[in-house]
Amino acid sequence: MPDKNFTPYTFDMPPVVFGTSGLGNLFVALPDEIKQEIVKECITHTNGKLIFDSAGKYGAGLALESLGKCLKALNVDPEDVIISNKLGWVRTELKTPEPTFEPDVWRDLKYDAEQHISYDGILECFEQGNELLNGYIPQMVSVHDPDEYLAKAQSADEDAKLYNDILEAYRALATLKRDGKVKAIGVGAKDWRSIARVYNDVDLDWVMIANSMTIKSHLRPLLDFMKKLEDDGVQIINSAVFHSGYLIGGDYFDYKLIAADEPQNKALVKWREDFFKLCAKFNIKPAEACVQFALMAPGVKSIALSTTNPKRVKDNIAMGGVSVPKAFWNEMISQELIDKKYFEFNTNTLS
Repeated sequence: MPDKNFTPYTFDMPPVVFGTSGLGNLFVALPDEIKQEIVKECITHTNGKLIFDSAGKYGAGLALESLGKCLKALNVDPEDVIISNKLGWVRTELKTPEPTFEPDVWRDLKYDAEQHISYDGILECFEQGNELLNGYIPQMVSVHDPDEYLAKAQSADEDAKLYNDILEAYRALATLKRDGKVKAIGVGAKDWRSIARVYNDVDLDWVMIANSMTIKSHLRPLLDFMKKLEDDGVQIINSAVFHSGYLIGGDYFDYKLIAADEPQNKALVKWREDFFKLCAKFNIKPAEACVQFALMAPGVKSIALSTTNPKRVKDNIAMGGVSVPKAFWNEMISQELIDKKYFEFNTNTLS
């Protein structure tokens, strides 16, 4: 059970931290020189320490490997960068035409990945990640995708066994922190309910919520949980706030290709059309609205943004400081594009 006297370790986080899924060839295979240019732009336009969020799952370790190569090539002092490595996936041999761990979204991978969540498995992930990072050691670590791991359960007994594996993984992370090998322990998941479950049993310094607290999806129970985290001093990083890019014009929503002519996608397509029209009316970029909405959520210290285009890095950083007029949010509410109850947690946002 969590220690009631536990004080979370906190970082001085900027509004935007840099996601690295693009360095792992998410949706597009990037040449090494473009990846290095992306990292260089992050360095150039960041005030204070750099923070990169990565994971062994991203490109079956390719993101970690690419990040380490880029930082080394750019002569970045390890003391000047903070790396978050979400642990739970180990690079393995590719034995099939396409990787098996997340089909159809990663491009030109030379390896596959397997989920290893246990005491020994998480230590294996940590050591492999350090090797791939080429001398850069993550200060922030977490168990990645506990929700996906628990989803494999076919019975209550199996769920209990899988959850115990997760707790054992956190015991390993606690050992790393106790031994001074990492500074902060967290969790990253798409299903926020798995985060809440873990939080009931584990002392967490930080939380990453993905695909959950966005301008399109912002459930009251999640807001209540985030408020509790805020009250407890736990820092929150909000990620995947564009739902895999769909909210800003992409074709994928939560990693699934969306066909506009399919009946089950009608409501989602209509929502985006109306959202785009309203953004145009107020001369606001959809990405800016998404980022500012996500930053307003209780407890959120940073947004994790990833890009495959070096020219977008500066704009991504700038979006953390964009001002969105109250009239825009009021119209979003009146058109029922967002829930007005969201602003109960942000009483200074609307007049």
